[in-house]
Parts: sequence; C-alpha cells; structure tokens
Amino acid sequence: MADMAKQIVETNSLPDVTSLLFRVVNGLGLLNLFLLLLIKAKLLLGSYKLHSLQSKFLFLHPCQVDDGVVLPDEASLYLTAIEDAEYKDDKIEFWNNVYGFDMSCIKKQAMMEPLVDTVDQKQIVTNCHLLKTMDISKMVLGDASFTAPFKLIAERDDYIHAFVAYFDVSFTKCHKLMGFSTGPRSRATHWKQTVLYLEDVLTICEGETIIGSMTVAPNKKNPRDVDIMVKYSLSGRRCVVSRVQFYKMR
Repeated sequence: MADMAKQIVETNSLPDVTSLLFRVVNGLGLLNLFLLLLIKAKLLLGSYKLHSLQSKFLFLHPCQVDDGVVLPDEASLYLTAIEDAEYKDDKIEFWNNVYGFDMSCIKKQAMMEPLVDTVDQKQIVTNCHLLKTMDISKMVLGDASFTAPFKLIAERDDYIHAFVAYFDVSFTKCHKLMGFSTGPRSRATHWKQTVLYLEDVLTICEGETIIGSMTVAPNKKNPRDVDIMVKYSLSGRRCVVSRVQFYKMR
C-alpha cells in the first residue's frame, strides 16, 4: 500500500504538498489512518469471504481415511462466462476517479483479486464447462494443484466481462445419492460463486468458442494463498484476443 500511495501522489502531481509516512498503523495520525482505510476498504471489501475461495477450488489438506467416511466425498469444479459491465465498472473502473483523485495504479491489483459474490443466472453467456472432478476421500499431497482445459460456447450474442467458477458436491457414500450445486442456476448457498474479471471486454456471437486452460495451485510462500493462471483465446467475427491473466487469493 505504501508503494501504491507513492504512485498515486506522483500521478496526481502532488509530491510538493503531500508527505508519505511509511510506518506501522498505530504510528499514524488519525487523518493518515482514515485515508489508508478508505483505500483498503474498497480494495479488500469482502476479504473475509475470499478465504472461502479455497473451498471453491477445493484446496483441501490431504487426508487418509481408514475407518471413516469424508462427506461430501466427491466434488466437481465448473467454469462459465458472464456479462457484468455494471459491477465491473463499479469495482475496477472506480479507481480512475476516487473523489477526484487518480488512483488507477490500484486497478491492476483489484483485477487480480477474485470476487466472491452471487451471480444472476441471466448474466450467463456461455455453457458451463466441467474443469475437474475429485474424490475428496482419496486426495493426496499435490492433488490441490492442477491444470485443466476448458471450452466455453456462447449461447447468445453478448459481451463477456468475467469468468465464473463454482462447485458441485456429492454424498455418494450415503444410502441414497445426494448432493447440491453452488452454481448461479441453483439455489443460493453460503459459498456463492467466484468471479474472475477479464482485462478485455470480449464481444462474442452465438456459437463462437472461447478456449483456454486454468492452472490452480497453493502459493509456495503461503499455502493459505491461492495462485490462479487463466489462459484464454477467442477468434470471432467481432473480437480476436489471446491473453494470459494471473489472480491471487489471499
């Protein structure tokens, strides 16, 4: 945040009238603390929810079960794409003008943070692609890291602003098969969905295809953090793009 503050001061041509104090929070004055919290509040809104993303990508610690049962015992991760111009404008473009100040240097950081929220099913533009299915009771060290290809086919002419990940779980060891979905077309759950905003706005026509892959792994320095890499490309009538984006869940 100190580095971002320095960039904001320079971008807004305020170095002669601004003093930056790089200290621990309890050493800051009230006004400086307020400004810091203003930035952090927008950037980290809902940060307590982001740790739930580990559940969405099923980053479970490996476990061995000899005489018991893990429930749910099977989980599947899905990916789809949505139109989300209004929300993206509020969450990302907000930094272009923060009460008259240019804080656009924070946009990149905001783009890298997955958003846990409820997606309206009317926003869905493509099919839902199965990325990976896991037997939770048999997971071993390393299973939390994977790369999975995907293929999303547009179901109508629209714009795409983000990918959305969600999971389904099954209780196959019960006397009757049970389970539920956290997807946007299902009843809302505590886990909601995970939105990954794209740097590009994709203009897609019905029947056109986005192809790509998603790589997910616990962060090497802090296994509670999650590193996500998404490669995607679209070669359509109105839009041609190929990009790699990185996301980090803290």
